[in-house]
Amino acid sequence: MPLTPLDIHNKEFTRGFRGYNEDEVNDFLDQVIKDYELVIREKRHLEETVEKLEEKLSYFKNIEETLNKSILVAQETGEEVKRSATKEARLIVKEAEKNADRIINESLAKSRKVAMEIEELKKQSSVYRTRFRMLIEAQLEMLKNEDWDALQPADTTEEYELEMK
Repeated sequence: MPLTPLDIHNKEFTRGFRGYNEDEVNDFLDQVIKDYELVIREKRHLEETVEKLEEKLSYFKNIEETLNKSILVAQETGEEVKRSATKEARLIVKEAEKNADRIINESLAKSRKVAMEIEELKKQSSVYRTRFRMLIEAQLEMLKNEDWDALQPADTTEEYELEMK
């Protein structure tokens, strides 16, 4: 067990023949007591400081562990969000491609239908023009004919007027 300042103060030395000077020994022991008390106080103070610092260190280690765990969770969450976003983006692209293909196919079908309708209208137009040309040519041929007077008798005009009434 370590010495205390009181142990040093109460220490009695046996006296021998021509021993040490008692006043010098007592002065020295007093100085040792003072220094020893100072060392003990400093030791207590340092022990308290070490205890406080160990508590703080423990607190900060807990914070560090919590932060590390939080960082890991955040990284994992970030990776999961990234994977989900990539997957969703792929699905959106696939859906857009399907829609684009559908729109293109519908447009092509409509385009073909319109082209067929145009061709049909061209054919009908050609037929109508040919018929109209034939009709006009027939009418011109009739106008060129000099037998107009022979076609309509004079008394027909009276019958026409009677019909109109």
